[in-house]
Amino acid sequence: MDELRHLLRRAADHAADYRLSLPDRPVGVPVDQAALTEAFAGPLPDAPTPPGQVLADLVPAAEPGLVATAGPRYFGFVVGGASPAATAADMLAVGWDQIAFNAVTSPAAVAAETAAGGWLKDLLGIPATASVGFVTGAQAANTAGLAAARHQVLADAGWDVERRGLSGAPAVRVFAGAERHATIDRSLRLLGLGTDALHAVPTGPQGAIDPDALEAALRDAGPGPTIVCLQAGNVNTGACDDLRRACDLVHRYGGWAHVDGAFGLWAAASPSTRHLVDGLENADSWACDGHKWLNLPYDSAFAFCARPDAHTAAMSLAAAYLVGSGGVPAGADLTAESSRRARGFAVWAGLRELGRDGMAALVERCCALARRFADGLAEAGFEVVNDVVLNQVLVGFGDDARTERVVAAAQVDGTCWVGGTTWRGRRLMRISVSNATTTEADVDRSVAAIIRVAHRDGGDMVH
Repeated sequence: MDELRHLLRRAADHAADYRLSLPDRPVGVPVDQAALTEAFAGPLPDAPTPPGQVLADLVPAAEPGLVATAGPRYFGFVVGGASPAATAADMLAVGWDQIAFNAVTSPAAVAAETAAGGWLKDLLGIPATASVGFVTGAQAANTAGLAAARHQVLADAGWDVERRGLSGAPAVRVFAGAERHATIDRSLRLLGLGTDALHAVPTGPQGAIDPDALEAALRDAGPGPTIVCLQAGNVNTGACDDLRRACDLVHRYGGWAHVDGAFGLWAAASPSTRHLVDGLENADSWACDGHKWLNLPYDSAFAFCARPDAHTAAMSLAAAYLVGSGGVPAGADLTAESSRRARGFAVWAGLRELGRDGMAALVERCCALARRFADGLAEAGFEVVNDVVLNQVLVGFGDDARTERVVAAAQVDGTCWVGGTTWRGRRLMRISVSNATTTEADVDRSVAAIIRVAHRDGGDMVH
């Protein structure tokens, strides 16, 4: 037992040393992928290897290939680094090794999810009666929400999709903005609805769905099973759909309103941004990530549903040996995974660490830092192409080729990590500010690095 204690302490020390190094280490550096793969390669040993030696071999093999995604100058993919309490809780969850299937396999895991789910609904303004499934990411959350939607709109049409499948079922029409996230399309594929069921609705200047166009599409479609996918936080611009008007329209035409709010739903946690998601409570289902703005460890997300009966009907399973199933839906009743790790402990800890005021301050600070990014690059003569309403900034450096070079050079420089994207036919630098540890100094240092590599590339600046 002393050996186990020593091993876990060594692992914790390695993790702490890494996390403490993040403010100063390069965010991303060129990697020799072949050499990195070789460090992990070799034949599987015939004989057992002592755990201490395994750990001693793992750390130096992995170290050259670690990207500082948890650090204060990682601005790619809307990633928030895991907070201290959430990290510690996740380490405990691994040590406890609980099976979060139901309250029989782990009463503590289900209790943590129940409490954390209540806090989440309160923070986000989602009805207290909604169900909450703890899933891996927005892909799983969107799939769960759309599975519940598929169940309900077909049940309303007299069709039991869980029993009869989709063959011969009434056609389900799905409407979504032209700038929806790609996970919506994949969810439709996974659920057997297919992307041909999808009708793209035009969007406004910043990528939010056009409510007038949505109303026209619903009116022209006529009666029938209908699902509408709305968005809180355009993946490029941060723009949010007019959720109040859109939800009213969807329900007027007898449809189900699902909100993909992977990061934008967190706008509801701050009084200064809550207006961007006004009316979200009127939707039927919601998807939201925890490893983005809540700064939880990967992987963590939430599928909320205003109709727990539809949620459970779509996602639950039963078997004679699964003791403890039934009753109040919880755990695996609300997700597609039966073999579930107890990620609810980290959610509970992260929310407890921040509190209501801390979460609001985090959202407000990230939005302010995004505007600081935009102001700094605009003052340097580069083009900020979106309205910076949340934590997303899109920047152009002239033509597409130059923008690509600047993005690549910034990544190689290592001061910060920023991504590239295509929006409205242009290649742009995409900056996402989501980390609780990011400071004004981090932003200023990153802006200076981007300007430096852009000037090194040459070419005319865009005014």
